[in-house]
Amino acid sequence: MAAGETGTRDRAAILATLDEYAAAYCAKDIDRMMNLFDSGDEISVIGTGADELCSGWSAVRQLFVRNFAEATALQFRWGWRHLTVLDDFALLAQLVELQIRVDGDGRTIPLRWTIGLVCRADGWRWLHRNASVAAGGQSDDQAYPDTGA
Repeated sequence: MAAGETGTRDRAAILATLDEYAAAYCAKDIDRMMNLFDSGDEISVIGTGADELCSGWSAVRQLFVRNFAEATALQFRWGWRHLTVLDDFALLAQLVELQIRVDGDGRTIPLRWTIGLVCRADGWRWLHRNASVAAGGQSDDQAYPDTGA
């Protein structure tokens, strides 16, 4: 596929990985979760926690094992998205509201994701997932949060 030509089949397959991620995450199924990622050791994940920076198959797997131990995901709600597909690479920007339960308390976390994917013979695989939350302390018309310094 030439740059700029995004096939409907590719878009559908890429977006289906979001639902597969949500199902695996809610089920705490680490093998199903890791099947979404590319099989090489060049994968990476950045989470919202200060120490959630990892690369390589084992480190990414351990991060998800920890996440599963600390909370139970109940639901993912997909929001705004932007998808770019160039040949066998895709970049997906996605808003998501994650509903979780931690120590019996329900929480909703608004997240901003960026996912880099590669098309392999067996389908679209994640190379990288970044999760962030919007900075507090700034209004809609400000580019930077007020740090009080």
